[in-house]
Amino acid sequence: MRRLALLLWFLTGSALWAQTTSVNPSDLTLTVTVANGDVAPYVQEMVLITIEGKYRRHVTREIMEQPDLDGFNWMQLGPDQWYDTTERGKKVKNLRRRMALYPARAGRLTIGAFTHHLTLTDEGDDWFGHDIQSMPITIEVLPAPPVDAWWFPVRQLQVSDTWSNAPDQLQPGEGVLRMIRVEAIGVPPDMIPPMPELRSPSAMIFAHPEKRLVELSPEGPVSVAFWRWTIRPGNDTSAIVEPFSFDYFDTRNRVARSVTVSAQRVAMDESSLPAPVEPPAPARLSVLPVAALFLAAFVAGLGGILYGRQFAGFERLRRLAPLDPLRRQMSRAARHGDVAALRRAAQELARRDGVSNDRRRLLEELDRDAFGRTPGRMPLPDFVHRFLRAS
Repeated sequence: MRRLALLLWFLTGSALWAQTTSVNPSDLTLTVTVANGDVAPYVQEMVLITIEGKYRRHVTREIMEQPDLDGFNWMQLGPDQWYDTTERGKKVKNLRRRMALYPARAGRLTIGAFTHHLTLTDEGDDWFGHDIQSMPITIEVLPAPPVDAWWFPVRQLQVSDTWSNAPDQLQPGEGVLRMIRVEAIGVPPDMIPPMPELRSPSAMIFAHPEKRLVELSPEGPVSVAFWRWTIRPGNDTSAIVEPFSFDYFDTRNRVARSVTVSAQRVAMDESSLPAPVEPPAPARLSVLPVAALFLAAFVAGLGGILYGRQFAGFERLRRLAPLDPLRRQMSRAARHGDVAALRRAAQELARRDGVSNDRRRLLEELDRDAFGRTPGRMPLPDFVHRFLRAS
């Protein structure tokens, strides 16, 4: 059907051009042009070419023969476009084909001649074959510059970061879906960098399989990659998802650039957290046990004074070994700079004595200081002191 429609289209053209077996070279032309031909491309950088034909004779059939394109990977950017123009009052058939070539090696590479096999008609309406060719083009390809990770030459790049819901207003047990969309013009999908590993000191992160799509446009392929993760705080309050970045080469402006996806706090909505547990009321002692206790303490003190060693030993033991083991663990973790152990002990103490708003805020501040971009603003001993005093 396509060739029949093309045949009818050509046959409806103007009959004013002389139809003889002698073909004037200017009647049929085929040219190949390279976009930004004055710039030497790098290996794997897109080389955009346009094949254009002008036909001032009736063409009954046509077949375009493509060269081998040795040293290039390539893709055709959509179907051939046929359209009419007018020259000196006469209709001219035109062909345009766009292709993206990707040099596979450095050095001098040649884009060979395209050959258009045509079937024309003469003055007796008989058919005869005639071929036209484009001129070969040689380009100089530069080696890819040294990079730390992934060589990514791209004509235009857009990166978006979206979340399924507000990441800092989650309900207990709820996760959030993060999606990074990378849209690159001028590269096939496999040239987009691999999906990165998302990191967090305390969040639980589940990576989804990535998806890649491509659409064709006159400016080159438009490739899209979708990177997705489901994220949940690893504790009952909040977590920090670390930033990540990747580099690319801007082929329009001929400059290396970098994209950074920022850090994000993932946290539970404070209004959804359970209310702080009030500590139990202190037990009231009756008069007789209290009197008996004071009497025992008086007798022990008096014995220490009289015999010299017992009272002093008891006082040293009380000073060196505080009675609360959780407070000892917090102090020890602060002295050794062990943030994880400090946080565990603080959570246990808060769970036992009650999670007040002040203590919850101190825990969140500890998380930000420890795992944010500017760690270490609050010394750990200060945190212990403020946490133990908070009610």
